[in-house]
Amino acid sequence: MSAEKLVYMANQIAKFMESKPHDEGVASLAAHINDFWDPRMRRQFFALLDAGGAGLRPLVIAASSHIRRPAAI
Repeated sequence: MSAEKLVYMANQIAKFMESKPHDEGVASLAAHINDFWDPRMRRQFFALLDAGGAGLRPLVIAASSHIRRPAAI
């Protein structure tokens, strides 16, 4: 999956979750990614985040500490 598509998907989830109180939005966003993104997608997500997280909405960045980081291959 392209980095642009992954950023778009994460930001779409964040846009929806921004309608909730901040802490609930953070928890819900992280839960969604943990439940529905496969390890390859989460690995790519963390690679983007480790490279600076360009383009990611602030709620995505805030939720990142609650997202399970998959083991390296």
